[in-house]
Amino acid sequence: MNKKKIVVLGAGESGVGAAILARQKGYDVFVSDAGSIQPKYKELLDRHHIAWEEGTHTMHRLLDADECVKSPGIPETAPAPAALAAHGIPLIGELEFAARYLKGQTICITGSNGKTTTTSLVHYMLKQAGYSVGLGGNIGKSLALQVAEGEEHDWTVLEVSSFQLDTMYDFRADISVLLNITPDHLDRYGFEMQRYVDSKMRIIQNQRQQDCFIFWAGDAYAPSELARRHAEGNAVTPLPFADFPEAGCFSADYEGTLRIDIPSGVTPRLEDGASLAIPVSELSIPGRHNVRNCQAAALAALAAGVEAETVKACLRSFPGVEHRLERAGEADGVTYVNDSKATNVDACFVALEAQTSPVVLIVGGTDKGNDYTTLFDLIARKCRAIVFLGADNAKLHQAFDAFAAEHGIAIADTHNMPDCVRAATSLARRGDTVLLSPCCASFDLFNNMAHRGRLFKEEVKNLLKD
Repeated sequence: MNKKKIVVLGAGESGVGAAILARQKGYDVFVSDAGSIQPKYKELLDRHHIAWEEGTHTMHRLLDADECVKSPGIPETAPAPAALAAHGIPLIGELEFAARYLKGQTICITGSNGKTTTTSLVHYMLKQAGYSVGLGGNIGKSLALQVAEGEEHDWTVLEVSSFQLDTMYDFRADISVLLNITPDHLDRYGFEMQRYVDSKMRIIQNQRQQDCFIFWAGDAYAPSELARRHAEGNAVTPLPFADFPEAGCFSADYEGTLRIDIPSGVTPRLEDGASLAIPVSELSIPGRHNVRNCQAAALAALAAGVEAETVKACLRSFPGVEHRLERAGEADGVTYVNDSKATNVDACFVALEAQTSPVVLIVGGTDKGNDYTTLFDLIARKCRAIVFLGADNAKLHQAFDAFAAEHGIAIADTHNMPDCVRAATSLARRGDTVLLSPCCASFDLFNNMAHRGRLFKEEVKNLLKD
């Protein structure tokens, strides 16, 4: 009997993890990457005796597959996946494949902004509560590799991007969280907002009445999209949260206090209900956006059975997330903040909003169809200067030059991290904050946003040595 054949497109973290799991489960596996494969991933593939290629796609080998696991970074319109789809070969993602063999329950978190912070906070809460809990998705080690290596948990907390949701079909979350939907990755969705919204709403597909859907009631899309899906037969139990007390919402920030009150009987997961209250001033992570992240995380942890007192203690002690409003150091009275995870305009907006001192703002990278004008009011009030960091800054100049000249905001143009930090330092004054909050993807100059953030921190460390 012939083995079932799987081709894996893309040999990054998710692709290599999926290939190893497929090999372990008895599939005939072939990995193909049109770019170059990092040495560490080549070593992993060779160790598991998995055939691979780089720099090309050998189409006859790809089209011989029964199924394809596609990296989330590869659009379905790219030549290789498009050819596979045209031949009727199913395209799935690593999370969809790994979930076939995953034991335990899942908490899945998506949103345009706040995913990594909220995912990390939920994982922290469950771990502090003594749960057997894993962490994966768009953060850390691939879920498929964890499953292949025999990691088994009662709960797994997953950060899930829209790209990952696009290739998930039978997967079901026990608890799903949608933080917000704001314009992002529109270049991937034909610049059609509804296509992006539909992608995010896939987080609730296949959920049952005993499952929970946590979302911000003030979102421009989630409430109406949920109502439409309820009308179409989706029975998931909603657990909305709001900024202020609102009918039907189970969490609110009221007069400086984060409050949660889930009565008994709202969901089978919380037969006795749950409630807590904590002053916003005691939350370990600052900013209006982080109050919402804390509300969502607290609701998810309570729904998973964590005691309210443990949740409150974790809200006070959570250390935060690397590359998200991370303090990188202080030199000559200037504070440097690494917010490399801010890969869209809304993430930069909340980062700027949280600043209390004059800002030298670093923006740039791969533009995703950004509308920078939504930042203008904040920049006019908070920024002393803007430093562009990108391989090609033409769109940034087009967006910002006239506005900056009108408001007396200096602009510097740079194309690598050392020059960027030097320019920002020269423009900053004692008491200022240099904020790396790029609004853009990182792939023009860096491997990913983490690489960008690490290089920024290295340059700041160099300043501290001088």
